[in-house]
Amino acid sequence: METYLAGIDIGTSGAKGMVFDLAGTPLGAGYREYPCTYPRPGWVEQDADLLVEATMQAMAEAVRASNVPPQAIVSLSLSAQRCCGIFLDANDHQVRPMISWQDNRTTAEVKEIAARIDERELYRLTGYPNSTTWLLSKMMWVRRNEPEVWNKMRRVVQMHDYFVRALGADDYVVDWNDAGFFALFDSEAGCWNPRLLQLFGIDASLLPVPRSSGTPVARISPAAASRIGLRAGTQVSVGAGDQSAGAVGAGIVRGGLISVSMGTAGAVAAFLDAPVRDAEGRMMVTAHPLKGHWLLEGYQAAAASVYRWFKEQFGAQEALEAEAGGRNYYDSMNDRVSAVPAGSRGLLVLPYFAAAGTPRYNPLARGTIVGLTFSHTRFDIARAFMEGITLDMKDMVNSMARSGLRVTEARLLGGPTKSRVWNQIQADVYGVPVTTLKVTDATVLGAAILGGVGAGVFSSIEEGADAMVRLDERFEPIPENVEVYARLYDAYCRGYEGLERSGVFAALADLQK
Repeated sequence: METYLAGIDIGTSGAKGMVFDLAGTPLGAGYREYPCTYPRPGWVEQDADLLVEATMQAMAEAVRASNVPPQAIVSLSLSAQRCCGIFLDANDHQVRPMISWQDNRTTAEVKEIAARIDERELYRLTGYPNSTTWLLSKMMWVRRNEPEVWNKMRRVVQMHDYFVRALGADDYVVDWNDAGFFALFDSEAGCWNPRLLQLFGIDASLLPVPRSSGTPVARISPAAASRIGLRAGTQVSVGAGDQSAGAVGAGIVRGGLISVSMGTAGAVAAFLDAPVRDAEGRMMVTAHPLKGHWLLEGYQAAAASVYRWFKEQFGAQEALEAEAGGRNYYDSMNDRVSAVPAGSRGLLVLPYFAAAGTPRYNPLARGTIVGLTFSHTRFDIARAFMEGITLDMKDMVNSMARSGLRVTEARLLGGPTKSRVWNQIQADVYGVPVTTLKVTDATVLGAAILGGVGAGVFSSIEEGADAMVRLDERFEPIPENVEVYARLYDAYCRGYEGLERSGVFAALADLQK
């Protein structure tokens, strides 16, 4: 009987399950969507149990679609959205909704963290700049603002840990990459930092158990097997956070390569042989799933979701026209956008629809369109949205370069890779060749590779990536466009700095309360 691998990605807006052969060929896929809730501006929450159920259904659908016998699928591992706080009582029940990584309610707690420890020292110890995103500030917020929840709470875990437990693990287990997002973890030693735990009054017993990616951790229980479509007893291995699993699924297992991911949010990740720190203290230094190596990472709070907002608010006519012609809206818009010159005729978008992430870390930043005139069309604006999201990515790529990292190629992940015009924009903005992947769901593929390592199918993560990752199309930078985008990026930086220094972002954020 042939051997197959299963992988899962539990994203922000939906979960996907896939079945692969050992050459990385997708044989079946399933997908389920779920909502976020927004109780107040800047607050983002989800129901972790709803996500578990949707993920089980997605994987079961993938198994059915693959026509692979469940007994031939030898392993399962997962990728999951990172930095989501699930607060559980002694009976493993949620005591409040899961606080999303997109949630920015913790500005006061971030200031308190900075008052207790020099931010440069926090970065030295953890590899993470002080931010509202990490779980430490979320835990402090709950302790201060919801004492009744804090008093009932016995564990704080993330989505990866919660799902592995639902599959049959004896305890809540966190991969080293996800563990870092508590801002309490020592990724070199692979354990919680006792100094930080004491400083912030966090008992280690509240936290999940750290294990390296690819480590066997459970067998699927009969109860879980009936929901997920896999055989009871199937090996489950520790997975990884979404962007780190995506790095594996993009083959970022050697130096010189970066992955650029655009989904609901965005991220850039570069392979590191040692846990060096960004000289500016802005980029995250996270544990690579390949033990003994690291990733230099940056995150974008909103990426392709910003372009989707443009479609939903301004694309009704094009959507109707595309449907009438039997086409997809995005394919139709790609044709229109490709006719707009680089630079969108002097139009600039700052895509801070969910605040500014790396390297600016500004929860008050807001989305902005600059340069509009009567001569601009909605197709100019559409291209400007693509370019603005990409310029935000360039902020991170530039930070990597200033840290001395040499980038020779970017591998692109996420839905926007279906757009050849956007792929070319990325090559021109970054100034390096970019390559798409045969399997665009790199997070799911990366999870499957980790499961293959845990089950002994591969002797190492590198072997698994070499066997299963396949490259697709390469885009070279166009020199004249590179020059245009250098000028536009200069305007982008000055636009942000002017709005920040003048207090415009802060004033608008205050009006939105």
